Amino acid sequence: MPDTQIAEVTITLPDGATRTYATGTTVTDIAESISKSLAKRAIAARIDGQVRDLSTPINQDAEVAILSRDDEAALELIRHDAAHVMAEAVQELFPGTQVTIGPSIENGFYYDFARDEPFTPDDLETIEAKMRQIIARNEPFVREEWDRDEAIRHFEAMGEAFKAELIRDLPESETISIYRQGKWHDLCRGPHLPSTGHVGTAFKLQRLAGAYWRGDSNREQLQRIYGTAWRNDKELKAHLTQLEEAAKRDHRRLGREMDLFHLQQEAVGSIFWHPKGWTVYRLCEEYMRRRLEAGGYVEVKTPQLIDRVLWERSGHWEKFREAMFIAEADESRTLAVKPMNCPGHVQIFNQGIKSFRDLPLRMAEFGSCHRNEPSGAMHGIMRVRAFTQDDAHIFSTEDQIPEETRTFCELLLSVYKDFGFDEVAVKFSDRPDIRAGSDETWDKAEGALLQAIKTVGLPFTMNPGEGAFYGPKLEFVLKDAIGREWQCGTFQVDFVLPERLDANYVGEDGEKHRPVMLHRAILGSFERFLGILIENYAGRFPLWLAPVQTVVATITSDADEYATEVAAACKKAGLRVEADLRNEKINFKVREHSVSKVPTMLVVGKREAEEGTVALRRLGGRDQEVLPLADAIAALVAEGTMPGGEE
Repeated sequence: MPDTQIAEVTITLPDGATRTYATGTTVTDIAESISKSLAKRAIAARIDGQVRDLSTPINQDAEVAILSRDDEAALELIRHDAAHVMAEAVQELFPGTQVTIGPSIENGFYYDFARDEPFTPDDLETIEAKMRQIIARNEPFVREEWDRDEAIRHFEAMGEAFKAELIRDLPESETISIYRQGKWHDLCRGPHLPSTGHVGTAFKLQRLAGAYWRGDSNREQLQRIYGTAWRNDKELKAHLTQLEEAAKRDHRRLGREMDLFHLQQEAVGSIFWHPKGWTVYRLCEEYMRRRLEAGGYVEVKTPQLIDRVLWERSGHWEKFREAMFIAEADESRTLAVKPMNCPGHVQIFNQGIKSFRDLPLRMAEFGSCHRNEPSGAMHGIMRVRAFTQDDAHIFSTEDQIPEETRTFCELLLSVYKDFGFDEVAVKFSDRPDIRAGSDETWDKAEGALLQAIKTVGLPFTMNPGEGAFYGPKLEFVLKDAIGREWQCGTFQVDFVLPERLDANYVGEDGEKHRPVMLHRAILGSFERFLGILIENYAGRFPLWLAPVQTVVATITSDADEYATEVAAACKKAGLRVEADLRNEKINFKVREHSVSKVPTMLVVGKREAEEGTVALRRLGGRDQEVLPLADAIAALVAEGTMPGGEE
């Protein structure tokens, strides 16, 4: 039978209303039929959940939402189009430059270029000026579909070898789409804004970097230009201000100034903790240990080196082999340095017979893990190869999942609050493309977790396809003092690993059953969380976390003996204290300890020695408070007590 095409399509709008249009009607036509003001605001559309161009014809029934510049999806379009505009500007200014790949990224965009001569920082201003000219032209973005072979020949004739390679490597079934803006065009899947003018002028080119073609260090080296783009100047200014503030708070700089840690090339991805930095680390660890013990967790320790056989059984060898450090014990045994703690905890669970009465069993470990992260991905102590997770696994029944989810969420929010984070968002991450376990198992796990988080009552957003390979997860994202978001905590429901590693318990019926394994972390890793803390507080830790809580500083040498007595009294009271008896002016001492972010100083001179008082100064403050020594110590002890002790 010949193909028949439906004459009309039914469009369902966001409010549930439906309209009928001729087949092939574009989104622009639909917007204009609703209202002229909507058509004027329209920049793109969401068709059955996918963002599409306004020029997209609709050939079947669909749900359609018209998008304006105010929609969140607009940002990605603006940034993607800004990348295209930048590429056109570069090729106009620097003929012979090849364009490769230019995606939108978080807060901005980049494009990789092949060019013999290096770009300079001055070139960025020139490129920006040219971009504004192109935007002012307001050329429409026009989508074209080309024959594969024709497209390859075309780009090769232009000298665009990288584009030709991209097309050759696309699946045969892939439509070759070209987007044209005036005389310039590029290989692109889209979607795009209606025209270059819609990009606007709220953008800035930020920096240059090196890159390899397709991320392969054996391939051609390219030049990458990063930029940021926003809906308006207000958003751009806010972002640039945030970047300036972030630079001031950079944990690497503060780590040096505060003498917390250092990094060096001989140990890429590992941290040299100095005494003050290790003090902060141990304080975090002590705090977490207290909270976990109060929450009914048992602490364990599992081996660093485990035979590959166990990793194969767990599924990690297949999924994470490239990130594992390997050690050859002898000809017959290959050991892997653990990248995570999960299989080890199952081994402890499997020792002896477990009863339903033993569940939930909450098993925690400050687990030292190693992952072979690419060297280019290293970032201070935020992204390292050697790290410690505040890891734990809860072995439970299916019926216990809602209550354990609630208990964990309460603990997590309380911990974050103690560290100074009050704004926490929750994301629900469901099954990834590459995963272990059947669809039926995933249906059960996702259903259980979804019901649990709804029971808890925390608002959440969906994060499609970002679950762990063995189960769905909740991701907890906290917001820092300057508005940046950090994903730290996780909570995962896993039916797969207990099956793979043959974990079981004896139920009320006397039969063996599989436990559910709930993977959870609050800090994520100590190293990264400490980096976040440093930047959140700009090094000005709350008193309970400060490596040095107070410095006793003398005004004159006449007070040296008294200062020593004050320091001893502080230490006896449990305060972390140093004495500064150097023959320097007090203002010099104040400035120096301010750079080190010491939160308080007890200043003493001859008068204070005679009266048994101290002058209490706080970091960043101009004033000082004269107090009897005992009162000052009592105030500092009260303020500097670790939170969470009431549990």
